[in-house]
Amino acid sequence: MKFIVSSSYLLKQLQVLGSVINSNNTLPILDNFLFELNNNELTVSASDLETTMSATLSIDSTSKGSVAVPAKLLLEILKTFPEQPLTFTVEDNNTVEISSNSGKYALAYAAGEEFPKAVSLEDPSVTLVPAEVLATAVSKTIFAAGNDDLRPVMSGVFFQFSPEGLIFVATDAHKLVKYSRTDVKASQVADFIMPKKPLNILKSILGSSDAEVKIEYNDSNATFSFDNYILMCRLIDGKYPNYEAVIPKENPNKLMIDRSLFLSSVKRVAIFSNKTTHQIRLKIAGAELNVSAEDIDYSNKAEERLTCDYQGDDLQIGFNSRFLTEMLTNLQSDMIMLEMSLPNRAGILTPVDGLEEGETVTMLVMPVMLNS
Repeated sequence: MKFIVSSSYLLKQLQVLGSVINSNNTLPILDNFLFELNNNELTVSASDLETTMSATLSIDSTSKGSVAVPAKLLLEILKTFPEQPLTFTVEDNNTVEISSNSGKYALAYAAGEEFPKAVSLEDPSVTLVPAEVLATAVSKTIFAAGNDDLRPVMSGVFFQFSPEGLIFVATDAHKLVKYSRTDVKASQVADFIMPKKPLNILKSILGSSDAEVKIEYNDSNATFSFDNYILMCRLIDGKYPNYEAVIPKENPNKLMIDRSLFLSSVKRVAIFSNKTTHQIRLKIAGAELNVSAEDIDYSNKAEERLTCDYQGDDLQIGFNSRFLTEMLTNLQSDMIMLEMSLPNRAGILTPVDGLEEGETVTMLVMPVMLNS
């Protein structure tokens, strides 16, 4: 088994796949990349059992076979090479020899058969989504997903597909983001919960792609295929909470304000807030928004006044500044709308401008009790 490949081309593909590999694997074989050679096609795979990703590379070869090569060692050596062709030869003494312009390097390999086989989906549902739409949907929602191991369903992003459009939801019970598209549709109704790790991997490589992503899914697994990659992952088992029920429908108090102005004010004032509650207070009356915070233990306090466009009753409401900052940072619009009903009901943040046709973003942030 022998093949020739460009060093930088191989490194670029392996760095993407390397993000799948855990630093402490229960099975030693998972510390390897699986190389499967079929003449001019080399398929490289990495897996942590939950997520498996493979890339197909065009290379120069006339042989077939499969070997598992130590991932860390291979990545380390590839990073040091300038761009050049490398020749990989599988020797009889259980080593893979890499020949470069300047030298030879031998790595011990394991048999390719030991590498766990990826699950094949039987009779899956299929939806096609432009890479850019999926990348935006993931980056808009993933930050709001929870980290609580006791509530695994909330630690992922909920995908809801229907002939009306696509909806992506993430929540950790303190904040919720719902991102929907009516310009991309699915042929049938389906929903599933995607774990964070494969979504982060997708997010990092989809941004630069203009391909269509083919999403195939059944009750337990989903596969994303685009360009020369296939990412397969196990879905989170369980029923997603009814998120529609927590989004308040009647919100008579509407505040419209410049996003970056509001964001920098919240960031500044938050420095003076209590370090455990991160609580800031919004006091709205007429066209004035008063943002304040106080840390009674240390006698620190801050207050800022901003002009805004407000319709509704005078209102005082408390929020966790970290959640508010995350949400405002994640929106890209110039102006945002904050809709509220009562000081103990969730506030709804939406962008006023900068959205594409058929795109809506709704962010919900739970208030914190104000100590008067």
